Amino acid sequence: MIADFIEHFRFAQPGWLLLFVPAALLLFLRRARGATEAVMFPNLGVLLSLGKSSRRLAWCFGLPLIFTALSFAIIGMARPVWRSEYQKRSASGIDIVIAFDVSLSMDIDDFRMNGRPIRRIDAAKKVVDAFIARRPDDRIGLVAFAGRPVSVSPITMDHDWLRLGLDGLELNRDGIGTVNEQGTAIGSALATAATRINNRDAKSKIIVLITDGASNSGKISPLDAAKHIKTLGVKTYTVAIGTKEGRVSGNIQRFPRQEFDLPTLRKIASLTGAEHFWAQSLEDLENNFRTIDQLEKTESKTLTMRNDEELFHWFVGLSLLTALCFAVPITLNKTSG
Repeated sequence: MIADFIEHFRFAQPGWLLLFVPAALLLFLRRARGATEAVMFPNLGVLLSLGKSSRRLAWCFGLPLIFTALSFAIIGMARPVWRSEYQKRSASGIDIVIAFDVSLSMDIDDFRMNGRPIRRIDAAKKVVDAFIARRPDDRIGLVAFAGRPVSVSPITMDHDWLRLGLDGLELNRDGIGTVNEQGTAIGSALATAATRINNRDAKSKIIVLITDGASNSGKISPLDAAKHIKTLGVKTYTVAIGTKEGRVSGNIQRFPRQEFDLPTLRKIASLTGAEHFWAQSLEDLENNFRTIDQLEKTESKTLTMRNDEELFHWFVGLSLLTALCFAVPITLNKTSG
């Protein structure tokens, strides 16, 4: 309740509150003892007790009522309002599709976080989630791929939904996972991402490809997809993830080996006017995405709408009511006299 009051209560014209300074000064001067007038009476016995009663009544009730009425009036002139603000944020004009590799090789734990091994997929999730959080004004979509691509989230400003989909990405184990087909279909993933982003009206269109392997599935080669993407004016940043020592284990392939195809990933980025990165640690991966942040600056507009509910009439009414409470006893006193 107090937090809501602090957040919403405002004075539209707070300069009027300075009137409390002379008001307080008048109150101080009123309490000071001034010169006493003298009137000659032959006998003051009756008037003495009456004077004390009148002075005590005026001091105890009259002055506080006058100052209270004046205070309410000053607050009313300062125009107290209950302010509600609404922000309407416009998109930056940058559309991004993240193509995320969920092939079984992403299970390799050759990255480290806080001194402990961490799987490639978990490291990538962490960094991509932070990347999304840093770009609240961009429209972002997510495509997961292994043996084929799967659309996880459309291009959207609803980043809560997008991050929920990112968190739910799973590798295929025993036929259960985000993508059931085994393999790494980089070309098909790029084609799907390009299709999602091509029909949108944006000043800048970007694909960010995250993979730890070489393309071995799909009907479209990565370079053919890149050449098509180039004609669409879509830049494709490629991020290879994994260390030199990391190897696909024997339970995935008969002859374990390192799957990177760095030359192809570099060529994809070069063809589309973007850059290629190779992250061999969690720190490298974080720095790679910060670099993409800097290369693709977000420019958005935020419109703040303000609604003020006027409250001054309540304080003016209280001021009049208090003044009336002061005036009634004086009227009755004069009448009885």
